[in-house]
Amino acid sequence: MYDPKGNTREKTAKDVQFVEAQPPDHLRAIVHRYLELKTDPSLSNDYRFHALPDACTYVVMDQQNPRIAGVTKLKASSEELNLGTQFHYVNIRFLPGVWQNDQAPVSYGMVDAPYDGPLPLAEVNQKLAGLEFSEQHPILTTLVETLMDRGLLVANPITERIFQNVDDIISVADMAEVSNISARQLQRVLKRTTGFAPHDFLKVLRLQQTLNGQPSLSYADQSHFIHSFRKATGYTPGKFSKKFDV
Repeated sequence: MYDPKGNTREKTAKDVQFVEAQPPDHLRAIVHRYLELKTDPSLSNDYRFHALPDACTYVVMDQQNPRIAGVTKLKASSEELNLGTQFHYVNIRFLPGVWQNDQAPVSYGMVDAPYDGPLPLAEVNQKLAGLEFSEQHPILTTLVETLMDRGLLVANPITERIFQNVDDIISVADMAEVSNISARQLQRVLKRTTGFAPHDFLKVLRLQQTLNGQPSLSYADQSHFIHSFRKATGYTPGKFSKKFDV
């Protein structure tokens, strides 16, 4: 199955805590992980967070300012975000293709402004305030269930089939074959549900395969792999592994 490595920390940042937690079983087709990212104590220098493309949609909630929240995703390239010297975020990482973009469009990149949309993100953020991460999980689960009841989150059988066969997928044609639909249908479904054209979605899957230690399954040769990795992350594989902890 698809196990995205969507976040990386600088290896020298010892005081930055990044914690992942699995959702309950009944949400596994919708949610990949609950996430917490925070400093403890404050850092001496600004922290640059390297967010990797993973095709996932995120609900991001700032625990230092409950009004700041939102629904975001990256494009097919990484993003370095300056989070400052003190921060505390709680996120929900949704699997690609389950967020219904036509009903609630996502923004690009990180959230840095108060949320003024129709979703109860600010109210939920208020409920999270002051709780330990483990104590926040039931509140996050209730939010996901609420969004599912509203039709904003729907399991995606096409991306599920792709993820179940991700190790065998080399081309867009392979994605269409394992999905049991035509290439034209795949184009329409992926663009509508993930925001990615099939070839961009494949680039993201290839990058994630390399981060799981399987570059040979996705690239024709080493130079192609290095070029593609650098284009997606801004680093060669060697420099990336020296600087960041995945």
